[in-house]
Amino acid sequence: MKIFNCKTNHLTAPLGFAMESATVSWVSESNISQHQAKARVLVALDEAMTQIVYDVTKADLSQTGVKLPLSLMPRTAYYWTVQVWGDGGDTAVSAVNCFETGKREEPLLGQWITTPWDESPYVRKAFEATNVKKARLYVMGLGLYYLEVNGKKVGNDFLAPGCTQIDRLGQIYTYDLSDYVQSGNNVLGLMMGNGWYKAAFGASSSHRAQTPFIDKYLLKAELRLTMADGTEQIITTDESWRCAPSPIVEDSIYGGEVYDARRAIAHWSQPTLNDSGWDRMVATKAEGVGVLADRLSLPIVVKETVKPVGIIHTPAGETVLDLGQNIVGWLSFHVNEPSGTAIRLQHGEILQDGCFYNENLRYAKAEYTYISDGTEATVSPYFTFFGFRYVKISGNTKPVDLNDFVGCVVYSDLDETGFITTSDARINRLYLNAKWSQKDNFLDLPTDCPQRDERMGWTGDAQMFCKTACYNMDTYAFYRKYLRDIWVEQKEFGGRVGHVAPSFFKDYSKYNAFWQGGSCAWGDAAVIIPFTLYEHYGDTAILEECYPSMTGWVDWIDRTVLNEQGLWEHGFKFGDWLALDGDPDQKDDRYGGTDTTYVASAYLKYSAQLVAKAATVLGRTEDAARYGAISERTKAAIQKAYFAEDGTISIRTQTAHVLALAFGLAKEEHRPAVGKALAKLLEQSNMHLQTGFVGTPFLCKTLSQAGYTEAAYTLLFQNDFPSWLYEVDMGATTIWERWNSVLPDGKISGTGMNSLNHYTYGSIVQWMYEHICGLTLTSPGFHTFRIRPELNHRFTHVSMSYNSPMGTIKTAWKQTKSGYRVTVSVPFDTTAVLELPGKAPMTLTPGCHTVTV
Repeated sequence: MKIFNCKTNHLTAPLGFAMESATVSWVSESNISQHQAKARVLVALDEAMTQIVYDVTKADLSQTGVKLPLSLMPRTAYYWTVQVWGDGGDTAVSAVNCFETGKREEPLLGQWITTPWDESPYVRKAFEATNVKKARLYVMGLGLYYLEVNGKKVGNDFLAPGCTQIDRLGQIYTYDLSDYVQSGNNVLGLMMGNGWYKAAFGASSSHRAQTPFIDKYLLKAELRLTMADGTEQIITTDESWRCAPSPIVEDSIYGGEVYDARRAIAHWSQPTLNDSGWDRMVATKAEGVGVLADRLSLPIVVKETVKPVGIIHTPAGETVLDLGQNIVGWLSFHVNEPSGTAIRLQHGEILQDGCFYNENLRYAKAEYTYISDGTEATVSPYFTFFGFRYVKISGNTKPVDLNDFVGCVVYSDLDETGFITTSDARINRLYLNAKWSQKDNFLDLPTDCPQRDERMGWTGDAQMFCKTACYNMDTYAFYRKYLRDIWVEQKEFGGRVGHVAPSFFKDYSKYNAFWQGGSCAWGDAAVIIPFTLYEHYGDTAILEECYPSMTGWVDWIDRTVLNEQGLWEHGFKFGDWLALDGDPDQKDDRYGGTDTTYVASAYLKYSAQLVAKAATVLGRTEDAARYGAISERTKAAIQKAYFAEDGTISIRTQTAHVLALAFGLAKEEHRPAVGKALAKLLEQSNMHLQTGFVGTPFLCKTLSQAGYTEAAYTLLFQNDFPSWLYEVDMGATTIWERWNSVLPDGKISGTGMNSLNHYTYGSIVQWMYEHICGLTLTSPGFHTFRIRPELNHRFTHVSMSYNSPMGTIKTAWKQTKSGYRVTVSVPFDTTAVLELPGKAPMTLTPGCHTVTV
């Protein structure tokens, strides 16, 4: 037996993260036992595990989450182990794991300080130390900061302190500097940029006029040094800290960065530098900054690298680098140019007529300029990121060498958990496109797009893709941060949820109805995401934490936007956004052809139902009854308004029928007829989808559940417009925002709203996991699950591996001369049911099983 993947609050050895409570989890494997007999969790205040603060042994301790009944102290390290006994007599003890709290309710010590001028600064503080055993830095710096100690970068993360609604909440980051601080002279150094807060940023032109939130660089920090003898030295920000202009001449998230190496100060964060000529920082007030709290943001890191595949010399005489993959991040490149040479990199997603193109980025300049000081260097940006496949290079005096460039793929530090391969290369590419769009848009927020003048955390996109995201990666901690972003603003508006979180709105009253928030499918993220996380990871903590947000949203709908019939009629609604069945005679047909009141009411029914389930899990029986009643009342109102006596739906769109089945709107006896009507609508559209953001995530799943898996497969394998493989055949390496983002002749269909990296339609991958590969959970956290692959002649073989909270689940099926061979791997302490055509359901115990059909 072995124990691994030990986490606290779904994080590995978290340091300084926000913790109201701590939940520990782990994964066990055994070659001897099939199930856990009992487990013991031990928590101590020392790594030797002698100062015990909690010790429990029980049979029902779940590896998906044991909540520790501890009153956590600030700035305190807790150590824990878990021992598991198997029913076969074997046992194992984990390595010692650690989590350390941050400031919690303690105020961050120090003064807010700023520069006496408005340029990107170097900031440094020299100090002496002797025999340091432990060093912790608690810091908040705005807009963004890059941290060094004694000339070395601290950690591997970038773009700190992440993206939040800064006038409501700012994040304190905690750093372990124990290995950086030396006996003798030391320097703590920061370089600061504008980032999300000190430059224009937002989703609309009127919004951009409301930003930035701050008009000066702001820094507050507390450095605690614990000596070998137990004494403590505390260094905080004050006017003794020094500053000088940095080489960063310009920077913004949308615009990019200009770095003038001639302005660089050698050894700027090292003790050998004499900073007596530097200016002193100035004490100030942090206007525009809200409450400070410990971080929830995962580190933003370079997760992987991509080598360019070629250099293109375009008909326009341009030199363009092709990475072969649409990524998010930046180029790291080698420079050896004369002093004053300005090398300009422009970023784009697609070529047009063989030439560089970036007009679909709208106002986003998306450029990096490096001005050489005449020395050889390897460079990359500090305070921005780009979404791109192609890079136009200009200003260089020497030929471009492909080997000088590396694409750095930057996103939150998320582990991949799901992997699918099939015998069809195009389907494999589609799967990878969805995963790449997730990587590219999971940079601290689940953004809609990573490249144009937007890059916002749209709530609708996030909830529509959430289930797919949970299969692809371990997203619990990532979404937890996002759910806090939602709640920070939601609680101020009576439960209404915005279209985006953080909104970057200073004053909601200045915006029209579109920007007021409160749209169906978008606001429902406050309910659907936490419930999905609970189901997928088996941890009730997310329901406890998000319960006020979940109930607040449904309560807001119930008291604000319903008509006399109990339908959600009032207020702005996106509808089935970007569906293809909208009225072409309308000025704006992006809302699709499905009645928006129907869509909204369907979501109310669904969200109220999920809140009722959450209340039941949490033991809130009265709430469960109340929200269950809201769900049933809304269902009855929908049936009265939109369904005939025989179950016929008055709205003749694919999405209307999908929602009727997916959300349980139709009466049970009418479900077969609704499924048949959906199949008929597909036939009428020549077996092509017409659905938008609302209908597409459920389309193939609904077809399969209604008995029309062949129709779902037909949709998947269509390769002309509109279809998933149309994009693949057009050379896409990520998911597009629109079904026709690029036309058959290779021309982009428009520039007003046209991202080539937008994960929502990649939600088809959920159906791939659950129906092609056959994996469906039957209890939270995959303690039990079903394997029911929908075998199909279009594949000769399919395989899937998913690192679930309970361990690795594998499924594979392969065509044989007489049928199919199906292989399933069931992890320790789980039970699976295998359902195959022509065979009775089989209960599978942990281990590997092979069955032929």
